[in-house]
Amino acid sequence: MIIDAYNTTQDVRGRSDYLTGARPGQQPPEYVPFDPQRILDRMDAANVDMAMVCSLAQRIENEFIIGLQSSHPERFIGFGQVLPQADDAIDQIRRLAEAGIRGLKLHPSMHGYHVADHGLLDPVFDACAEHGMVVLVNALDDAFCAPLAIEEIAKGHPDVPTIIAHMGAVWNVPEAIIVAERQPHVYLETSATLMADVKRAYARLGPSKILMGSEWPGSDFDLERFKIAKAVPDEADRALIEGENFARILGIETGQDQ
Repeated sequence: MIIDAYNTTQDVRGRSDYLTGARPGQQPPEYVPFDPQRILDRMDAANVDMAMVCSLAQRIENEFIIGLQSSHPERFIGFGQVLPQADDAIDQIRRLAEAGIRGLKLHPSMHGYHVADHGLLDPVFDACAEHGMVVLVNALDDAFCAPLAIEEIAKGHPDVPTIIAHMGAVWNVPEAIIVAERQPHVYLETSATLMADVKRAYARLGPSKILMGSEWPGSDFDLERFKIAKAVPDEADRALIEGENFARILGIETGQDQ
């Protein structure tokens, strides 16, 4: 089973030039509801069975993600988001879990906090442990969530599988590999990384700590699968990276489990 560990879907793009593709001062495009077939077609073209989906951090759209997962439970794995500094953050996590959401995406730089803030993040991780949720931290070469800072929080919560998105690319990949090497429950996700980064992580960690992610629509599933195939020539190891590791973390049964 091929399971992609990180992708974004956005229903409302609002006024953001970044999200709408409009030039500054140009009227944003009229709102058109997101069509799930867009991502499903790309998944099918790359023979991807399931994909994690979350909203871009510019807009938290938990109800939209819940709806996507509910309408296609055999294809989409929903990850929600909260602001850890919000008074009701822990209640929001509980509601996400009750709706069947499997994990939580954190974006410290976008949402204005440091990932090593124990006062904010320890309760969040405790809530995720209580509800059996995975945590993914967007860590794209960012001072708010460098891999060693992620480790500072994650090491106190060994029962919460923690994913370092983008492997800390570009400059923090070596730190991310060190953290995944030291912490059994920390994993590295491959979107936006160089093929050389994947090769380096594979050489140090083997296949069991790496998760393939595309971050569609920024990239595409077939491109990421091609990158992984070039970096990891062993078929059995590649199967772990392309889905079996993520399935194990989430408790999803695959053909290998039967």
